[in-house]
Amino acid sequence: MAEASNPVMSEMFLEESNGEKIYEKVCAEIETLELPLGSTLSSVYDDQPNAHQRFMEKLDTRIRNHDREIEKMCNFHHQGFVDAINELLKVRADAEKLKVQVTDTNRGFQEAGKEVIGKTEDIIRCRIQQRNIATVVDRLQLCLPALEMYSKLKEQMSGKRYYSALKTMNQLEHVYLPKVSQYRFCQIMAENLPKLREEIKDISMSGLKDFLESIRKHSDKIGETAMKQAQEQKTFHAALHRQTNVSYRKPMYIINGHGSEDENELKSKSPMLEDEETEEEVLSVQDLVDFTPVYRCLHIYSVLGDKEVFENYYRKQRKKQARLVLQPQANMHETVEGYRRYFSQIVGFFVVEDHILHVTQGLVTGTYTTELWTMAQSKIIAALRTHSSYCTDPDLVLELKNLIVVFADTLQGYGFPVNRLFDLLYEVRDKYNETLLKKWAGVFRDIFEADNYSPIPVANEEEYRAVVSKFPFQDPEGDKLSFPKKLPMSQSVPQIYMQVKEFIYASLKFSESLHRSSTEIDDMLRKSTNLLLTRTLNSGLQNLIKKPHIGLTELVQIIINTTHLEQACKYLEDFITNITNISPETVHTTRLYGLSTFKDARHAAEEEIYTKLNQKIDEFIQLADYDWTMAEPDGRASGYLIDLINFLRSTFQVFTNLPSNNNDHGAMSGKVAQTACMSACKHLSTSLTQMLLDSELKQISMGAVQQFNLDVIQCELFASSDPVPGFQEDTLQLAFLDLRQLLDLFMIWDWSTYLADYGQPNSKYLRVNPSTALILLEKMKDVNKKNNIFAQFKKNDRDRQKLIDTVVKQLRSLVNGMSQHS
Repeated sequence: MAEASNPVMSEMFLEESNGEKIYEKVCAEIETLELPLGSTLSSVYDDQPNAHQRFMEKLDTRIRNHDREIEKMCNFHHQGFVDAINELLKVRADAEKLKVQVTDTNRGFQEAGKEVIGKTEDIIRCRIQQRNIATVVDRLQLCLPALEMYSKLKEQMSGKRYYSALKTMNQLEHVYLPKVSQYRFCQIMAENLPKLREEIKDISMSGLKDFLESIRKHSDKIGETAMKQAQEQKTFHAALHRQTNVSYRKPMYIINGHGSEDENELKSKSPMLEDEETEEEVLSVQDLVDFTPVYRCLHIYSVLGDKEVFENYYRKQRKKQARLVLQPQANMHETVEGYRRYFSQIVGFFVVEDHILHVTQGLVTGTYTTELWTMAQSKIIAALRTHSSYCTDPDLVLELKNLIVVFADTLQGYGFPVNRLFDLLYEVRDKYNETLLKKWAGVFRDIFEADNYSPIPVANEEEYRAVVSKFPFQDPEGDKLSFPKKLPMSQSVPQIYMQVKEFIYASLKFSESLHRSSTEIDDMLRKSTNLLLTRTLNSGLQNLIKKPHIGLTELVQIIINTTHLEQACKYLEDFITNITNISPETVHTTRLYGLSTFKDARHAAEEEIYTKLNQKIDEFIQLADYDWTMAEPDGRASGYLIDLINFLRSTFQVFTNLPSNNNDHGAMSGKVAQTACMSACKHLSTSLTQMLLDSELKQISMGAVQQFNLDVIQCELFASSDPVPGFQEDTLQLAFLDLRQLLDLFMIWDWSTYLADYGQPNSKYLRVNPSTALILLEKMKDVNKKNNIFAQFKKNDRDRQKLIDTVVKQLRSLVNGMSQHS
């Protein structure tokens, strides 16, 4: 048992021993406080019974041990501590005495040094003031020049002497201020100098803007003056040239204050003209515009080193003004004043630019003005093209041409190229001719409306001379007749001739002042006259001929009138030759086209005669009222046809009014009358045939055919009565031959001959077409069936019906054969 219990006891002892060590370690760790107490305290409770109680007991034992150590240490040092306290109590009394003595001594020293300190401070203050005064005097002597210059700068700014102010500012900045730059007022001055420069720039720029606004307002006045002087000088040189035959070069107008030597020389040769010219004061551009703001601004910007900025600004603003000046008003084309104001503004603009070019260096250059003028010239030409196209008054177009010439001459005097403007005058000339043509179209229309289209009666020699003075009429045969008598043409002929001459005069006005050769003027006049004849007058004649109120009598008179106008064309050519002194035989001379114009009008009148005759024939035919189913004819011709024949007879009597004392007129009248008569007969024959073949006409009786035959006989009698002289025998009757053969075929009922001889050149019914015969026969066949219901009971009628059926079949075969052959 003892052996058995020993291991157990030994194990328990070991456990207790290990526990004790653990608790010792835990207590040591708690005392040091170096590790977290959580893990330390947790080890006290690790699987040991009564671990907490045993740990608390161990902890109490540890505390008691420390208390005993502390008590021992206090007991060991207690006596020394008591002794030290006693010594300190003894020293405290001596320290109090020493403090009182030190305080008293310090108070005595303070009282004794107050007066000395006061005197010393006064001396120091005086010395500082003396030194400051000397320093101020020295510095003022150094700053006075800068202050004086700044005061001078202010006076110059107040007096608006900005260019001098800039010079003063330059001296102040580079000479005076650097010497006193350490002072604040100098720094303020230096800071103000750029502001003053900008102020001067702004003031000068404001003046420039006022100047630009002023010249914008006065451009039209400047231009008007320049154009007026240019026109006067041109008149002056022209007068001198006529008097002295001295050639003159391109004038240099004195609006910019300089003229040419030639001008002075010519004036010395003609003092009278000089006196006349100097009666009116000659204004220069300086008299109208003050250029001082430009010069001042240019100098200021040059001094400030911004000359290029100023040049660019000036050019930019002037280009903007140029665009405004070049923009015409919307209603410019309505009056000549609108054009004059437009040109004056442009001339004024470029006169100012020319002045700036010559009196400044580099502000504007020749290249700049050339480019500006090139741009302006394009816009001017475009604007004039647009607005001139709206002009309908030739007088306004002529005024526009004169303005363009003066405008171009004025600018040419200042060295601007104006060739394109003179080229534009060709377009304006075309527009002028167009307006003239429109105006004369109205003139011709009024003449035509006022004409009575009857020969001109002349009662005596005076009236005859009055007509001949207006129109080159020559009639040797008619001159032999005694007064009163009638001239063949109507009143419109001399009026038209005079108006053509007036047109030539009006066209000639445009060529004035254009410096064109006589050949060019001659060519221009002939071309414009050709347009008048071939387009305006021809159109007027054609419209006149087509008017419904113009009857056959008027048409006959128009034919006579055109003949006389045609003959007068050679006199018009002589008239132009006398004006231009260019012979018609010159190689490149344009001929007048009046011959073809009046021939065309005459042919149109003749065609209108034929047309009106045919229309009248149609009106009569529309009055026809046939009974196409009548059994027997009336025995006389229809009333409408008798009236038609009478109308034709009276109508062709009108042609006897055509003049026969002139061989040309007689031949013309005979030809027109014959052609009209033949045309009327053909149209009448065709209309009658179409009446028979009308698709709406379904039935025709033999009685209706016989009545129709009576009417055709009347037509043939009219044709054989020679209504118009000059026809060969039976020529007019040929117009009715087709209809005659067709009626004879049905009247004789000669179908066997027709069918047997068909296609033969000597056939009796050569002009009868099978299709025409078939149409008419079928209409007669239908009427027979309707009217002879019981005809089948009569042998003769049955035979006739069979014959008709047989003929219809044969005609159809012929028609089919013709269609297959074609």
